[in-house]
Amino acid sequence: MKTIKNIFLAAVFLVGGTALAQDKSPEPTFEKKGDLIKGTFYYEDGSVRQEGTYKDGRLHGQWVSYDQNGEKAAIAHYENGRKDGKWFFWSEDKLTEVDYQNSVIASVNSWKNESSLVSNQ
Repeated sequence: MKTIKNIFLAAVFLVGGTALAQDKSPEPTFEKKGDLIKGTFYYEDGSVRQEGTYKDGRLHGQWVSYDQNGEKAAIAHYENGRKDGKWFFWSEDKLTEVDYQNSVIASVNSWKNESSLVSNQ
């Protein structure tokens, strides 16, 4: 009986450890580019989830997010940590453009993907 209990506990430990290992995404990478730091974040399978730059510890410049198929899901712009400029969000059938000024939404426009004119390439 004790042997069966030990085998059961070992199996639970092994399965639990494997499940935890699979949930761990690769560590983000950071690379100095002049006065900016480029950050790249990854999905569990190693593909790029998001990349963009920091300046003085704040989000700065363009940030791009990708879905798990490698397609662009969003493009954002920051100015010294503040949302600024045009942001784009792609979904299956729609492109949404959000205009920010000093982290405040100034306008929102959406287009349905009724033709091949809306593309995230």
